[in-house]
Amino acid sequence: MISGPPAAAKGQRPGRTTATRQKLFDASMELIGQRGAANVTVDEIAHAAGVSKGTVYYNFGSKSELIAQLLRHGVDILKSRLLEARTEPAKDPLPAMEAMIGQAMDFMAEYPSFARLWVSENWRTPSEWQGTFAVLRGELLAVIAQAVDDVAKAYPVDESVSRGSLETAIFGACFVVGLDRQTYNPERSRDQSVAAIMAIMRGYVLKLPAPRE
Repeated sequence: MISGPPAAAKGQRPGRTTATRQKLFDASMELIGQRGAANVTVDEIAHAAGVSKGTVYYNFGSKSELIAQLLRHGVDILKSRLLEARTEPAKDPLPAMEAMIGQAMDFMAEYPSFARLWVSENWRTPSEWQGTFAVLRGELLAVIAQAVDDVAKAYPVDESVSRGSLETAIFGACFVVGLDRQTYNPERSRDQSVAAIMAIMRGYVLKLPAPRE
């Protein structure tokens, strides 16, 4: 989640500080998601959040750090949901993977501005947040890798498929399919989007169990 300011202001109550920082997060995520990080100023973020520009600098130190912590906040939410879906008791790891992808679709629907920020800035080069993206991307890919490994232990799989490429395909599809649904195809159901991404995973498995009668 968003970390605290460099030093607490003397006499400022923690509850008030937390509420202010959440307002800053909400305002900056919306503005940056709509227009891109480079096109949003600290003044605009402060105005949208209803605070002074000095408050923004107090809580984040700089615009660059604000965006870095914005990315961390969103990834922490998504990662927590993916881990919860993966660790739910299940005999079959494929439904667990399906549940994870469903959670990713729900996240994209709930935080479309964050998804737009991630897609627009993640592959931009050069980027001052390249190091931040590398760390956060690695954390999300590690969760997906664990779920893929669960499937590989339970099923015969196509060993000619690069595990890293497979994990990246699932990871990228979650963002692209989820964001495409929000932006261009709102009539497309959540289940349809999940099924499309699961087709990648099912193609990796060489033999699926016969359907129940």
